[in-house]
Formats: sequence, C-alpha cells, structure tokens
Amino acid sequence: MSLRPHLTGDLLLLLTAMIWGSTFVAQKAGMEHIGPFFYTGIRFALGALCVTPLMLVFSRAAPQLVVRPQKPPPPLLPVGLLAGALLFGGTILQQIGIIHTTAGKAGFITGLYVVLVPLLGMVWRVRPGTGGWVGAVLAVSGLYLLTVEDGLTIGTGDLLVMLCAVMYALHVLVIGWFAPRLDALKLAVLQFWVCAAISLAAGFFVETLRWSAVAAAAMPILYGGLLSVGIGFTLQVVAQRRVPPTHAAILMSLETVFAVLAGIVVLGETLSGRGWQGCALMLAGMLASQLWGSDKQEEKKKAAGTG
Repeated sequence: MSLRPHLTGDLLLLLTAMIWGSTFVAQKAGMEHIGPFFYTGIRFALGALCVTPLMLVFSRAAPQLVVRPQKPPPPLLPVGLLAGALLFGGTILQQIGIIHTTAGKAGFITGLYVVLVPLLGMVWRVRPGTGGWVGAVLAVSGLYLLTVEDGLTIGTGDLLVMLCAVMYALHVLVIGWFAPRLDALKLAVLQFWVCAAISLAAGFFVETLRWSAVAAAAMPILYGGLLSVGIGFTLQVVAQRRVPPTHAAILMSLETVFAVLAGIVVLGETLSGRGWQGCALMLAGMLASQLWGSDKQEEKKKAAGTG
C-alpha cells in the first residue's frame, strides 16, 4: 500500500514531462502564425486564468494544504515581479530561439537548467556535490555534440536557448529561496500574470496583432497555455506532495526526451548520429546531477533545518 502514493505521483510527473516536452512542438507551430511576444503573453494569460481559481480554492477551502512560513515572509509583490521577469526572460528567449532551431534540440538545451542550478548556486556559497560537477562535464560535452557545427560555429537559435536555460536556472534559484517562505500558489499565479503582462506589452510595441493569426494559432496557444502552464503546473504540485523532490526532478527531466520524440513524430524533425550522442550525454549529465550525492545533500538540509 505504501507504494501506491509514489506510483501515482510518478505517473502524474511522467504525464507532466510528456505535456511539457510536447509543448515545444506547439511553440514551434504557433510561430507560423503569431509573433513570439504575443504567443507567450496569451499563453501565460490563459495559464494564469486556469491556475487562479485553483489558488482561490486551496487558500479558502483547504488552507491546510498551503505551506505556512515559519519566519516572517518577504513581501509577495516584489518577489512575484522578480520571478515573473525571470520567467519572461527564459520563455521569450526560448520562444525566439525555437524559430531558428528544432523543437527537440530546444528541449534538450533548455534542460541544461537542471545542471546549471547547482553551479549557479555557488554564488550563494552553496557548493555542488560530485554529481553536479560530473553532470556539468557530461552536459557540456553533449551540448557540444548537439549544437556545434563544422567550423566551430553555433546556431543563433541554439545560443538563444542556452541563454534561456540560464534564465530558467536563475528562476529556479529564486523560487527555491522564496517559495518556502510564501504561499507557493499565490507566488506561482503572480509570476504567471507578470510574465503575461510583460509579454503582451512588448508585443504591442514590436509586433502586429491580427485576430485571424490568433485564430490560426488557437490550438498551439491553447495547448501551451491550458495544458503546459495550467494543467502541467497543477499536476506538478499534486504529484510533488507524494514524491520526494530529487525523484520528482529526475522524472521531470524526461521532458527533454519527450521534446525530441514529439519533434520527430509530429514535425518530422531528424537528428544525426552526432546529435543522438549529444542528447545521450546531456541526459546522463542531468541524471548524474540529480542522483549522485543527492541523499547526502538532503541529509545536510535536514540537519540544518532548511529542508
């Protein structure tokens, strides 16, 4: 009986990874009809509309499910603005980059944030373990095989998605620092609205909005907004109440695999033998950074009273 909650959580996280991985296909398809800023803005506005009622229900009907901070919490608005700005930066870099690269490559390069989080954590004097360093070496080696072409050149789209991975890693660090001290659902909803507002505002300055184009991109927008942002986030929250964080991160990193598979099946994308080798090395690096020494890190957190 004790295995049932973990099995349910595993299946939910696997479904989450499938949704997030296949969203790269929706993002690429949406760019055929609408600009990246408007696509991102509408997508996150839909996701925020989907999650906001959930936040209200949990806060009122089931307040015991909302984590209450032990220390005086920081103000929600500045944290939400910072998180939303970082989320916007990562998402728009990915959205523009995916125009110039394949959905599968974008998925794998974005997955670098799994390795970058412990490395960037050194800024706050949080040293990555052996797995973090091994994962970084494997991931960088795989990234080289996947993205660097003859003549040591790298595509514009791949470079933008690399910068996206850095932004997402910073976003994860900010959320990891503040979420335990705030209402996590309120923070999530606020960052979604901030990301949507910045994207839509930028879109009105640099893009032209045609409702016929929005209608043509309706399915990619709905998939990216309702499924990826709304349902994907909800499944993650529900599943992580049943599954340990490290285990959850490993399952969610399979998003990169589903991104490649979705690109091949839906868009007819292809990868060379060199590209497949790079994907294998990057996936190994992501798993190593999560698995190797994670138990010791969790023990240290618990001993310090931060877990």
